[in-house]
Amino acid sequence: MYHIISKICFLFSLLPFRALYLFSNILYFPMYYCIRYRRKITRKNLLNAFPEKDLKTIIKIEKKFYSFFCDYMVETVKLFSISEKSIRRRMTFEGVEDVVKEMGNDKSCILILGHYCNWEWVTSVPLHLSDNSNFVFGQIYQPLQNSLFDRLFLKIRSRFNAQNIPRKSILRSIAGFKKENRQFVIGFISDQTPQWHSDSRWIDFLNQDTCVFQGTEHIARRTQSAVFYVDIKRVKRGYYNCKFVLLSAGPHELPEYALTDMYFQHLEKTIRRNPPYWLWSHNRWKRPRTVIGDN
Repeated sequence: MYHIISKICFLFSLLPFRALYLFSNILYFPMYYCIRYRRKITRKNLLNAFPEKDLKTIIKIEKKFYSFFCDYMVETVKLFSISEKSIRRRMTFEGVEDVVKEMGNDKSCILILGHYCNWEWVTSVPLHLSDNSNFVFGQIYQPLQNSLFDRLFLKIRSRFNAQNIPRKSILRSIAGFKKENRQFVIGFISDQTPQWHSDSRWIDFLNQDTCVFQGTEHIARRTQSAVFYVDIKRVKRGYYNCKFVLLSAGPHELPEYALTDMYFQHLEKTIRRNPPYWLWSHNRWKRPRTVIGDN
């Protein structure tokens, strides 16, 4: 089944962007009006995040989100066949020289981002950073419950020489890189809802009491890696720009929680700049602050 679906996705990805976006336009109507995919969750998240906005404005953002989400899906499938030349033109990066500078200082780097714009296309960053075989480029991922889709996403996320590192294996993988005397640049998407047993804390994010991951900060401090926030903008349909913003060249020197707070402050600023491009359909605030011991 995997091989069949993979071939179908590859053939579909060969369509030009104009045809893919036509399909996205058609998909939007049943997605929003018929299937109503996670409409209740999306509406609730938007209302809670922007209490100052009236319902008409909220619905406008909601519709733009679903329209973009359809674009995200066809753009992600496009990764099965998109050329290096095309992805370089459509996903550009600023501040690459700052990352290279930190690596030149014999440091590894952590890139921290959110589910904003097309985060799957950020996996093309190895094309812009270095052709040095001694550097390791990768992204942390949480294996999907559906093994078929898990294999498909692993395939497209490794198109441009980035390693897929399971979340549970991150410390073991980093220890292996250090043992081999290899520097790494690893991307963390850190805006998901933490699991009950994970290392987390509570902050104010988008006008809501929000449980957030601490793991990325702890790894950065432990490995003494430079940490960059990845600020993504949608330039126009099918075109994005990523700016690497240095949060800290020495996170182990910062007060505890400072790095996590900086990340979510930057992410909220990014979301408020253009709200439709965040993943509002995710049930981000499903964990209530009712557990004994929650901080």
